[in-house]
Amino acid sequence: MTARTSQILLVVSAFLTGLVVFTGVFLYATGHLGGSRPAAVIGGPFKLVDQNGNAITDMDLKGRPALVFFGYTHCPDVCPTTLFDVSEVLRALGKDADRAGALFITVDPERDTPAVMKDYLSSFDPHLRGATGDRAAIDVVEKAYRVYAKKVPTQNGDYSMDHTALVYLMDKDGRFVAPFNLKRKPEEAAADLRRHM
Repeated sequence: MTARTSQILLVVSAFLTGLVVFTGVFLYATGHLGGSRPAAVIGGPFKLVDQNGNAITDMDLKGRPALVFFGYTHCPDVCPTTLFDVSEVLRALGKDADRAGALFITVDPERDTPAVMKDYLSSFDPHLRGATGDRAAIDVVEKAYRVYAKKVPTQNGDYSMDHTALVYLMDKDGRFVAPFNLKRKPEEAAADLRRHM
């Protein structure tokens, strides 16, 4: 066996070993090897205040599917666009909108008081409920939903918020189903949401 042949065999052997290890890790990570693996937990207990000053907890989401979105009222684009799209889905649900939940949780509780949230949400579907609280309470719900949020200083001592811009679809038991796709016709999104009722 020549040195060149030995090198080729060594490279092929290393490649095949890597492929076997990668496949094993992939199968384990996706739950296809070694039994089922528990899914990542998203969501959990929280105690906040809605736009009317009433207490709201994770229990208020149970019994019906819910769309949950984190943002803030000073958001220039993503938040109002997303809330408009959620409102369109609720409109497309018609009477079934009463059988779904929609919750907008602020990542900026210092500015987003219940009164501010109430004024802001008046531009969207009335089924949409807002939630705020003190910083500690918001930190709890952000951690439960694995939300990233960070203040970003801007000019004149003001700030914006970098944050996760995902709409969470939660089932009737308050469990995370999947990110909810709003990049489709409201009627299609409404039909998808209706399947979880």
